[in-house]
Amino acid sequence: MTFEEKLEQFAELAVKVGANVQKGQTMLINTTTDTVDFTRLVVKKAYEAGAARVTVNFSDDVINREFFDHAPDDEFAKFPRWISEQRDELIERKGTLLWIDAADPDSLTGVPVEKLSAYQKASGKALENYRDAVMNDKIAWSIIAVPSKKWAAKVFPNLEEDQQVPALWEAIFKTVHIGEGNVIDNWTHHLKALDERAAILNEKRYAKLHYTAPGTDLTIELPDKHIWCTGASYTPDGTSFVANMPTEEVYTMPSKYGVNGYVSNTKPLAFQGNIIDQFKITFENGKIVKTEAGVGAELLQELTKADEGSQYLGEVALVPHESPISMSNILYYNTLFDENASNHLAIGEAYPTCYEGGSTLTKEQLEEKGINTSITHEDFMVGSGEMDIDGILPDGTVEPIFRKGSWAF
Repeated sequence: MTFEEKLEQFAELAVKVGANVQKGQTMLINTTTDTVDFTRLVVKKAYEAGAARVTVNFSDDVINREFFDHAPDDEFAKFPRWISEQRDELIERKGTLLWIDAADPDSLTGVPVEKLSAYQKASGKALENYRDAVMNDKIAWSIIAVPSKKWAAKVFPNLEEDQQVPALWEAIFKTVHIGEGNVIDNWTHHLKALDERAAILNEKRYAKLHYTAPGTDLTIELPDKHIWCTGASYTPDGTSFVANMPTEEVYTMPSKYGVNGYVSNTKPLAFQGNIIDQFKITFENGKIVKTEAGVGAELLQELTKADEGSQYLGEVALVPHESPISMSNILYYNTLFDENASNHLAIGEAYPTCYEGGSTLTKEQLEEKGINTSITHEDFMVGSGEMDIDGILPDGTVEPIFRKGSWAF
């Protein structure tokens, strides 16, 4: 298969499986100036699939950095109304949203934490309606990524400059099952295998999970009505979509006040154009009571202060250490990929879809049931080949779920 044929398949995958564009539907694409050629191909595929209108928002890492370096301080506590209104209109029209990521993971390194924190809070507040739609699967949405020069250089620093972007393209193609056979069929089989794992866990009805690994000893309670979900989701009218491409996870929500112990990261967290690494988080009755980090300590502290909910967990995700992304031994410095190479957790909002009837509940009702709400949702990687996870049934019976980073069943 030629490179051009792989690009065609990737664009088709994003349109037909990821965002799953329907005839007559509007589509919004958010991306960066590094992706222009590929984005044009996606737009072409979207119209061929029957899209009524495709709108593209381009951002630029250099321009974004200029804003953080030179804008007056009071601007970081503001957020453009047109961005939230654009997404609100997309929700009203039952459109579909695609993110094509190519961001430089170091693009905002050195920006004062106070600026990043203020902007995070402002954007989180302004986009509450959008976040509610995404977290509750009210619209179809998907995230994919394509290489940029700076990102590729970060991932493959030992390659010659002209080899870095091609190497990242090939790595990405492998993560999304492009290269052998029909990519749509490949994804049908892949999602079925994930659904089978989720079905086993949903049948078990574990009350708690216990994680042990070097630097980690953590117990997580699960709500009585929790649901294990996978990459395939459905809008209210039954239209399927895949939010993350690639995806290797089976995930659910924790009980907000039922997390105790400590956990250490196993891969760097790329957050707001910075790297946070070598960190350890301690929980008592669900709340983060201590954070330590060798890199990005101040930013990690600010992340957990975005609002009340950012001091608690919102997601528990299981990914075997032998997943294809993990076995590639590539560190992507991009959560979309790195979270699918490792068991991970998320600070902040829980997906209401991981609770029976959760999508019909108000924010207040979710909180009453011990389900975390927040303006943030940040995944961080904790899995390794040394991690064991036990499932604890309501009667106290302990069963192995993971041993040495792999499924025990």
